[in-house]
Formats: sequence, structure tokens, C-alpha cells
Amino acid sequence: MTTHSPSTTKVLITGCSTGMGYHCAKHLQSLGYQVIATCRKQEDVRRLNDEGLTCLQLDLADSQSINSGLHQALLITQGKIDLLFNNGAFGLPGAVEDLTREAMEYQFQTNVFGTQELTNLVVPIMRKQGGGKIIYNSSILGFAAMQYRGAYNASKFAIEGFADTLRLEVKKDNIKVSLIEPGAIISNFRKNAFEQFKRWIPQQGSAHQTSYEAMVARLEAVGPSAPFTLGPEAVTKCVLHVLQNPKPKIRYRVTVPTIAFALLKRLLPNRALDFLLIKAGGDGKR
Repeated sequence: MTTHSPSTTKVLITGCSTGMGYHCAKHLQSLGYQVIATCRKQEDVRRLNDEGLTCLQLDLADSQSINSGLHQALLITQGKIDLLFNNGAFGLPGAVEDLTREAMEYQFQTNVFGTQELTNLVVPIMRKQGGGKIIYNSSILGFAAMQYRGAYNASKFAIEGFADTLRLEVKKDNIKVSLIEPGAIISNFRKNAFEQFKRWIPQQGSAHQTSYEAMVARLEAVGPSAPFTLGPEAVTKCVLHVLQNPKPKIRYRVTVPTIAFALLKRLLPNRALDFLLIKAGGDGKR
């Protein structure tokens, strides 16, 4: 795909109600890109449309919603998608042994299955138009697991596997696939994760009850709870780099911990890395 001017570049972004998706959609639109933002809830769609964004409803946990949302987006863009930013996701904290099958399926429906289903629908569109760019918003937890984040860790590990494989398979079609791996970013992620924790994880009687008490304090805290937290503009900057470069990076590592752990994973023995990851996770305190 050649790099087009912003006014002719069609961008589809999932998970735009708040945080990284919202900031990215607003900023790219301000630069002149044709942005189609999507949200799961209709009230968020109305709010973003009232703010001047073009926003559609698209629930990644629902195949019908994915197909309908993409169909509406293509009507607006005359059948083109130059960049797909797979941003929509949520966290479901809790110890692995406390995750029911239903809870794990719930996490994967959005973060993995829906994300890849949408991507698989967009790939033929990009192939037909001669190329395109796909970004998966992964995480430091997509390559470095931390305690009490098992469902989310696993979903992001899966996304990294899909992205790495897809990149090899569509290279011949001039479709570029990139991963963004943020650490802590200012958003409503923690607030939403707390709601999922209360819904799915039984605290009473768990072998991890003491750690859960520390986790709850972190999830309820106001403001950044982890060192080196950045604003959503750090992720938007990466998306813009993908848009503006004919050969974007395969991985964009955002925040100091992400860069550090990517290096440490290459250099340290597994047990030494485990020790540092336990310290970084802080028994759920960070």
C-alpha cells in the first residue's frame, strides 16, 4: 500500500468509547484522516457522533454485530479500508485457578475471537484494493505474563500469535501487520477490569484472597497505579507512524517497562525473569 494523503485514507478503529481508541480516533480525524470509530454500546456511539466523530456500533463478542458494523463502515468509505486498528479489548483479572471455563470464553470472545473475525473480513478487502495496514493493540502482557492477569495475558499472547502468523501470510499481498505493545496507559481499563473481577472471580474461599484484597485496592485507586504510566497519545503516536510509513515497524513497544522486559526476556534465564515479573506484579498491587 502506498502512503496516501490523510483525506483519502480510510481508518477503522475498534474500542473507541474511552482511552486509547478514543484519543486515536479524535487525533487522526483532526489531522484530516477519514476515521470510522466503533463502540460496543449504543450510548457511546451517540456520544461520539455528537462530538463530531463518525461512530458505529460494533460489538466484538457478537458476529452479527461485527458483520453489520463493517458493512456500514464500508458504505461510508466506498468499500475501502486502508488501516484497521484492532484496539477493542478488556481485562478480566484473577488467579488462573479461579477462572471458570465461562469466564475464559468471555475474555476470549472479544479480545481474540472477535478481533480476529473482524480482521479476517478486512483482509480480502485490502487484498482487492492492492494493500493495507493492520494494527493489533497488544500489551506488555502479550509477551511477559504477570500474576492475576491470566485470562488477559493469554488473550494477548494469542493475539501476538495471530498477528505474527498473519504478517507472514499476507506479505505477498502488500498488507503490513504491526503490533503495539503498551505498558500502563491512562484509561478506564482498570475501572472496567474491576467490574469484570467482581462479576467472575469469587474472592471468599480463594487461596488468593489476601492478594485479591491488594488487587481491589489497586483497581479502586484514582490515578495511575503503576510507575512509568503514559497518556494515550503514546499509542496514537505509534498508529500515526504506521499510517505515515510505507514500511512500518513490526512491533512498537510503549513505556519503559515494555522496552525493559522485552530486552530482559532475551537476556535472562527463565527463573530470573520470573523473579522480576513477580516483583513487577507485586502480588496484584501493581
